[in-house]
Amino acid sequence: MPSRYTKENPMRVALGGFGNVGQTLARSLSSGAIPEARLTAIAARDLDAARARADAMDPMPVFVPGEELPGHADVIVECATGEAFPLIARAALNAGKLLLPVSVAALATHSDILDLAESSPGTMQVVTGALPGMDSIRGARESGIHSVKLTSNIRPESLAREEYILERGFDFSTPPLTPVKVFDGSAREAGIAFPRHFNVGIALSLAGIGPDRTEVEVWANNDIPGTVHEVAVDSNAIKLTLKSENLPSPDNPRTSSSVAPSVMAALRSLVASVRVGS
Repeated sequence: MPSRYTKENPMRVALGGFGNVGQTLARSLSSGAIPEARLTAIAARDLDAARARADAMDPMPVFVPGEELPGHADVIVECATGEAFPLIARAALNAGKLLLPVSVAALATHSDILDLAESSPGTMQVVTGALPGMDSIRGARESGIHSVKLTSNIRPESLAREEYILERGFDFSTPPLTPVKVFDGSAREAGIAFPRHFNVGIALSLAGIGPDRTEVEVWANNDIPGTVHEVAVDSNAIKLTLKSENLPSPDNPRTSSSVAPSVMAALRSLVASVRVGS
């Protein structure tokens, strides 16, 4: 990548996925929200349907299978599903591109992609907007972290159809009157149990002490407007208590409103002359 992108020489951005998050990002990029970045390609499960949803974009990006995205982009944003994540990630990393993944819970079962990031010419930069204080956690790691715990409260209807919940006999067709603990384990186990919800747990573990040492509790809570994440870190240099309250997306209540803005912030930092954060 060049040392500085400009309006005349913009950063080429491809989207691996065109659901709620992908469409929000596409609208922002196509509107010129980041003048130094241009949307050039989109991959989706159904390319014809994706093309139809994007008929008002100007300039129109190309629509290609996920494995072909690297040929059209400098940066690839994965915003698909855990199932699609491995194909998009491997293509981007093997081609030497910068990968901004959203569905990082998939790393709980595809840890080989972390090894690929080490050995390939590409780079993976995990997007972490739904969690607070990631710079502080990375700083704490430099001093030595003793423990990290994530406690997540999630609305019951967002959990109700998850296989893990159904297998354990939880019935949230009627919201519980008080919060119910539905999971207690490691971040890796949370990523496997809730592949759609615990991108945050894997992202936190990568910033801190790894997926097997990071503790996670999950509560079904009907008394919150959206997902609430609380992080507690004990380290040699600092003790942290961090909390985020994420509002649901108006287009898809099962998705946090913070995801797309987090990706946009990451893209903006790549073209910025002054970057804030470690």
